[in-house]
Amino acid sequence: MDQDAAETGAAEGAGPRLKDNPDVFYLLREFETLYRFGSDGGSRAIRAHRRRVRETLSAVIARNPAMLARDAATKPITGHLSRALDLGERGAMGSMARALREIRARLTWEYGYERMPAALARKYAYCEVLGPRGPVSCEALVLGFVLFAPDTTYPQHSHPDIEESYVSVAGAWSENEAAVYAPGSLILNRPGEAHRITTGPADPCLLAYAWTGPAAALAAPGMTLSGTRTGRG
Repeated sequence: MDQDAAETGAAEGAGPRLKDNPDVFYLLREFETLYRFGSDGGSRAIRAHRRRVRETLSAVIARNPAMLARDAATKPITGHLSRALDLGERGAMGSMARALREIRARLTWEYGYERMPAALARKYAYCEVLGPRGPVSCEALVLGFVLFAPDTTYPQHSHPDIEESYVSVAGAWSENEAAVYAPGSLILNRPGEAHRITTGPADPCLLAYAWTGPAAALAAPGMTLSGTRTGRG
């Protein structure tokens, strides 16, 4: 065995990789299927975003990256996760909801803001599945889920330099009070566009999300909450 092969073998033996974790692998396959076969609604911007997400994700899956060790963590909102998954499994996003259920005990739920309003801290959290913070390491793409309690207002916020899509998994929600989105719906927010999310009064809302953008922005997104409502840019 030459030196390069020995070093490769040592690196591969250093810890588990994506395909050593079938439940995580199958969840990422659900994302890949979603962004490959979902409709773009005739939008060139959404079509281009879908292509960026699926091509980057396909390359990550083929590379079989190392898994980053992250401790599981809950937040008050995760008490609503079982209900959200139950709803998701009955609808258009059933495969995604079932795949997420298989890894729910390993998820790291967090807030993403240094200053989190106390009321919102009980009604919101997100978990990153793939990205700079793992557990699947990737510098060019972030995939994850965000969970909202019923009757939640997620304040106006933006993501500088990051293009973001949400896909509804369970529950109904509205962005900037412009429309109601049901399971299977996708909405695209361009970099820097301010958006405000509200959820219905009866059930929690679970969204899958994808972020694309420069590696530095994805590693430190600098998310900010604003008290000023504005329309989409």
